[in-house]
Parts: sequence; C-alpha cells; structure tokens
Amino acid sequence: MMQAQFQSVSDFLNMGGYGFYVWLSYGVAYVSLAILIGFTLTRKGRVLKEIAAKAKREQRLAQHRSAKE
Repeated sequence: MMQAQFQSVSDFLNMGGYGFYVWLSYGVAYVSLAILIGFTLTRKGRVLKEIAAKAKREQRLAQHRSAKE
C-alpha cells in the first residue's frame, strides 16, 4: 500500500523548505518550453510563406520565359 510523503498540501508546496526553488525551477522550465514552442511555430509559418512566395515567383518566371519563346 502506498503511503503519502506529505501530511498536507501546504507541506507538499513547501517541499521541506525548498519549495520556492523547486516551483521556480518548474516555472522556468515550462516558460522556456512555451517560448521555444511559440518561436518554432512562428518561424515555421514564416518559412512556409517564404517558400510559397518563392514557388510563385519561379512559376511566374517560367510562364514569362515560355511566353517569350
């Protein structure tokens, strides 16, 4: 049978006197991950738009070249 390590929620949050550091480290880790995910998604969108613009430009150039011939 499992036995609880902490007697109360307050004891759990306090973490034996190290709660501030424990929860701060979790907060920093989650905020860092959120920033990384946000940056990645934003950059992905920009790259996809750049690729689409380049493909469109190349298609226009190809049409222009074929019209000249």
